[in-house]
Amino acid sequence: MELFTPTTLGALALRNRIVMAPMTRSRAAADGMPTDVMVEYYRQRASAGMIISEGIAPSADGLGYCRTPGIYNAAQVEAWRAITDAVHAHGGSIVAQIMHVGRVGNVLNKPADSETVAPSAIRANGEMYTDQQGMQPFDEPRALSLDEIAAVVEDYRQATGNALAAGFDGVELHCTSGYLPAQFLSTGTNRRRDRYGGSPENRVRFVLEVLQAMAGVAGASRVGMRICPDNPFNDLHDENPQQTFECLLQHVAALDLAYLHVIRFGQGRVDNLALGRRYMGDRLIGNESYGLDEAQQAVAAGELAAVSFGRNFIANPDLVERWQNGQPLATFDIATLYTPGADGYTTYPRAGN
Repeated sequence: MELFTPTTLGALALRNRIVMAPMTRSRAAADGMPTDVMVEYYRQRASAGMIISEGIAPSADGLGYCRTPGIYNAAQVEAWRAITDAVHAHGGSIVAQIMHVGRVGNVLNKPADSETVAPSAIRANGEMYTDQQGMQPFDEPRALSLDEIAAVVEDYRQATGNALAAGFDGVELHCTSGYLPAQFLSTGTNRRRDRYGGSPENRVRFVLEVLQAMAGVAGASRVGMRICPDNPFNDLHDENPQQTFECLLQHVAALDLAYLHVIRFGQGRVDNLALGRRYMGDRLIGNESYGLDEAQQAVAAGELAAVSFGRNFIANPDLVERWQNGQPLATFDIATLYTPGADGYTTYPRAGN
């Protein structure tokens, strides 16, 4: 089966086409430090063709959820090195997903010296969980100045260098889910009147500058991007997502990135996979609710280079082996998705154990 055959995406070597999707699991320390239990979690899943890490903040301002990791200081880099070493020791590969949440944050989940920033000072409707006070509203963000936008781009550049120093094989820009890059793209969150707002060409500028900065450090062949056009998650809205992402991907295609990671979204106004194929069809990773048979068919037909799986990897650290051997999959406990500690994180057994 083609799903179990090796491939390459740019300079990234995958021993199979079953990718572990990025998943926030909230097991980092309160200060953004990766923890020992995270080493074991990623080690257990190293048989994936490639692991895409959970979202990692490029700065303290980029944090927003409780117990999520960063990669902006030396101690964090060293802690991530233990994780990448564990994955590599078992023959796996792993890329770092760089995630700046922008306005999707709450002060209780952020370091004391950090801010909640966004393209425009527009609060997102909704709430998020905090360990101290339960569900709380999103912060009111402060709009970034032009100089501060340049500094954020530099944060992404530095985070890429830090990821390589930590042993990651590459990096992925998180460009969906209502986080900072998506906030710049969307008309509902970007009301700027300077060169970063207004026209699609202006609204895609931040994302392109970030990708260029990341590629300048890692090489474009080790950089990927994750998108889900017209995804309303975290109160995101764009007047014309087809036009916005056509403009974005026309420019991105010229960068010759390693891959484009696309979440299909049936309720949206855009055929996300068709759009991705038009611009990066030979380097496309598909995501969202694929089963084994559908994934195999998509890869065999040349529609996707690989398929990423999230929920199936939670309770099945040996997902690849289970599928290869025709063994049933275990189901995960939703109550322990985001709780601290090992329970429901590293405690799922391998088949037969």
